[in-house]
Amino acid sequence: MTGVLIGIGAGFIALFVILGIGVIALIYFVVRWVIKAHQAQVGAGREEMVGRTAVVKQALNPRGTVLIEGERWEAESEEGRMKVGEEVVVSRVEGLRVYVTKKQ
Repeated sequence: MTGVLIGIGAGFIALFVILGIGVIALIYFVVRWVIKAHQAQVGAGREEMVGRTAVVKQALNPRGTVLIEGERWEAESEEGRMKVGEEVVVSRVEGLRVYVTKKQ
């Protein structure tokens, strides 16, 4: 009977060691992911918009709308009329309106 208990005890110890290593590995990867998330820079300010490429969705004559990374923005052309589908570059931002120039 003592031999059976020793066999079961060794199995439990091995199970706890394996689970412990798994938990430590999980904690390591979660902490690493959290640190990377905190170090990543968030780009949401108007400085981040300048220089980005947009696609004209409503003709700019001189005002219309553009799509910047999936978001629709009110826009004003600084270089005359721009057609739907044309690529433009954001040159400045004022309030909720972007000012664009033709992409070179």
